[in-house]
Amino acid sequence: MEIEIKNRTDDQITFIIEGVDVSLVNALRRICMVEVPTMAIETVEILKNDARIFDEALAHRLGLVPLTTDLESLILPEDCDCENHCPRCSVSLVLEGKGPQTLHSGDLKSEDPNLKPVYDTIPLVKLKDGEEVVLQAIAQLGIGKDHAKWQPTSTCAYKHYPQITIDNDKCEACLQCVEECPRSVLEYDEKKKSIKVVDLENCSLCRTCEKDCQNQAITVDIIKDKFIFHIESDGSLSPTEILSRASDILAGKADKIIDFKEGGS
Repeated sequence: MEIEIKNRTDDQITFIIEGVDVSLVNALRRICMVEVPTMAIETVEILKNDARIFDEALAHRLGLVPLTTDLESLILPEDCDCENHCPRCSVSLVLEGKGPQTLHSGDLKSEDPNLKPVYDTIPLVKLKDGEEVVLQAIAQLGIGKDHAKWQPTSTCAYKHYPQITIDNDKCEACLQCVEECPRSVLEYDEKKKSIKVVDLENCSLCRTCEKDCQNQAITVDIIKDKFIFHIESDGSLSPTEILSRASDILAGKADKIIDFKEGGS
């Protein structure tokens, strides 16, 4: 298996993975989405709410606010031996304010400065003159398999690596394929007077160029063991950490299967 990083930023990573089949790549995608733990608000105690929003709606809105996550210092609640909440498995946040104003995610005050809302500008509740909100929230680690609020990815997808072949003996350079391609994958080469591929990895495999070629000079196919994988984080974890954790989880699952087979044989 070979991996080549094509693009990496604070919240996105795109890489090419080669030498694997669909089952492994799809397993990695699903684990990234629903099995890598992140922080999210789980319990809300509303002490005062004069705003024109139901307590349940406000609590649900708080639960969907992405929180920065430190997987080294926190453990899942089911792995903790405390009776209720403790610093090893949870973080407390407070929201309070009086109108007229709009309270945003940045107004959530965390007891741990390293575990806080990823974005400060998410609107939570609009308060009119005289209205007040006071509440305490408890955030815990969880996984997306239990609730979408614990999903660390906003986008996690893969596609087969495309392969475009142009038969220059059949191609008349009519430019029909260049004009119809929705992603500008093809271009006319003035020097060689022929069509060339300029952005192969941007190909969506729609095969529009292949269908519109009257001479059947273009063939669009896939490389079966090569994929383009893209991860976009919601900010709770870096995309690199999401990928690393997912790989560890997948390796652990594989080890369990191997141990089970060896034990049963």
